[in-house]
Amino acid sequence: MGADKTMAFVAADTEAAETARQELAARYDQRPPEEADVVVALGGDGFMLETLHRYMSRGVPIYGMHRGSVGFLMNDYAADGLPARLQAAERVDLRPLRMRATRMDGGEHEALAINEVSLLRETRQAAKIRVRVDGVVRLEELICDGIILATAAGSTAYNLSAHGPIIPIGADVLALTPISAFRPRRWRGALLPASAVVDIEVLESDKRPVSAVADYTEIRDVARIGIREDREASLSLLFDPEHNLEERILKEQFLP
Repeated sequence: MGADKTMAFVAADTEAAETARQELAARYDQRPPEEADVVVALGGDGFMLETLHRYMSRGVPIYGMHRGSVGFLMNDYAADGLPARLQAAERVDLRPLRMRATRMDGGEHEALAINEVSLLRETRQAAKIRVRVDGVVRLEELICDGIILATAAGSTAYNLSAHGPIIPIGADVLALTPISAFRPRRWRGALLPASAVVDIEVLESDKRPVSAVADYTEIRDVARIGIREDREASLSLLFDPEHNLEERILKEQFLP
């Protein structure tokens, strides 16, 4: 990332993030996000996901600085020397998941997920689902609170909280992880090639309604969900060399 690249500053709706945006805007020339060569996102991981979604079609790299709650996808905040940091930053390219959900009323919806696609029960009753991978039924009936298909970038988020595996960047695999599986009780999930097409059918959907969530886009009362990696979409994040994403994910596997 060259030092002559133009920057845009965007901030989460918090006092800390807005104060940081104002400080950077007073120090450095800036452009609108629609014109800049790099977008500097100020906030936490949630805001980083929003920013990546918002500017995905532009293909502009995003450099995050932590001014929020969780900052796994963010660099440390410092106002000094930002052009030099951008010049030295390492680029990580990610591919999102594309979810196609069919509702019980027949309506179809699509959404992209950078971290994960989650299916979640809507009521007190557990969800009952059937799982196909590349057209082959792998689980005839899974009774659970839900199921997650996570990318490597998202493997340390909701997937990890559900006891799913951490996936190194570049491993070219996805994690399919159950949430509180009741039957089969001993199934702990699977690692799938990134090329896999996962189809999930909701059984007894009238009695056991399920919602599908792609990052923060929720579709209620779904009947079927198809998920695959979108090879035509790409996102780029920038990290300081000492805090690159690959190293952070590796470290997560050795935390006590």
